[in-house]
Amino acid sequence: MKNLKQKLFTTIDEINERIIEIRHDLHKHPELSGQEEHTKYLAKGILEANGYKIKESEEHHGLIADLIVDESAKTVAIRADMDALPIQEQTGKPYASRVDGIMHACGHDSHTAIALGAAIAMATHKKELPGNIRFIFQPSEESKEGGSVDMIEDGALKGVSAIFGLHAYPYLDSGKIGYKYGVMLASADIFTIEVFGKAAHGARPHEGVDAILVTSMIVNSLNHIVSRRIDPLHPAVISLGTISGGTASNIICDHVLLKGTVRTINEGVRKNIPTMMESSIQGVCTSMGATYNFDYTFGQPELINHDAMVDIIIAEAKEIIGDENCIDLVDPVMGGEDFSEYLQIVPGAFFRLGTGNEEKQTTVPQHNSRFDVDDDALQVGMKIMSAAALQVLVQKGS
Repeated sequence: MKNLKQKLFTTIDEINERIIEIRHDLHKHPELSGQEEHTKYLAKGILEANGYKIKESEEHHGLIADLIVDESAKTVAIRADMDALPIQEQTGKPYASRVDGIMHACGHDSHTAIALGAAIAMATHKKELPGNIRFIFQPSEESKEGGSVDMIEDGALKGVSAIFGLHAYPYLDSGKIGYKYGVMLASADIFTIEVFGKAAHGARPHEGVDAILVTSMIVNSLNHIVSRRIDPLHPAVISLGTISGGTASNIICDHVLLKGTVRTINEGVRKNIPTMMESSIQGVCTSMGATYNFDYTFGQPELINHDAMVDIIIAEAKEIIGDENCIDLVDPVMGGEDFSEYLQIVPGAFFRLGTGNEEKQTTVPQHNSRFDVDDDALQVGMKIMSAAALQVLVQKGS
């Protein structure tokens, strides 16, 4: 296997400049969730040219690409997400977005490019591979529904023994990776609250029910849930993102709409939060003579890595970049990632690929108009992903 691994690495070195060009092309042509047409067809063309069997859907722009060595052999999957964000890019880079109001502000262009590079390298040495490789190019990771469920329904995990994914991470220097055993990322749920009061003249508030006042009390009450009703050893976040209501300065508001998100890293806490929230909302509304609607949607679950797969990532990364560049992230973060859906079904691991470089101005946080990825990180990502997949293929058992 060592000889094959070195051959893969040599091929990755040889195609590295091409992969950077692909990343720049994707960066120049970003597409929002559900609109990843250019990205899909660019990836599809490269994959088909390298002998991959492609499965696509009429419902979305995702791709399942298989390199079949032996139908009876083990299959390992590598996943890349493809969508961009509704942000106006301000990096000033030569490959900056050419689409007004849309940019790759989370690094999904680098994820797609890395997967394509690994796919080319694997195809180049297909005859020597001990098993099958599947690449999952997933749309809509940034959407509230997430695109992973659609890919799973399309059979992306059928026959898969393990799956790997990564994410660009500007908080680590390029050339490093971050790993985490167990829970790595939080669940990501969303909610909507509507408060209904009674309109009245602003000078005669006693004749109405002020939905804005009721809402302010609800906001205060919701913020006490985390601080007073949840064990402080189990982190949770309840955040309100939007509040809208009212029509004029001299009219008592009769309707307010609130939208927000909930993040947890404990499934028991997660299941109890909607009940806690509704009891708070109901109590305030009842005491103030208002009514309400409350809608809570469970989104992606916590991202929980499998220990054996993390072990593989660490072992391969240490060979490639050295022990000192493999960073134990220790604590989970409250961001969400729909790669978690795959890990509910098959063993796998998700890791952080360091992309920070002060000189290249790539240490800006994600979802920022000046976010960018250090191209030097692509080579590291391709090698670790390829090596990890190869290691699973040579292991005994399913």
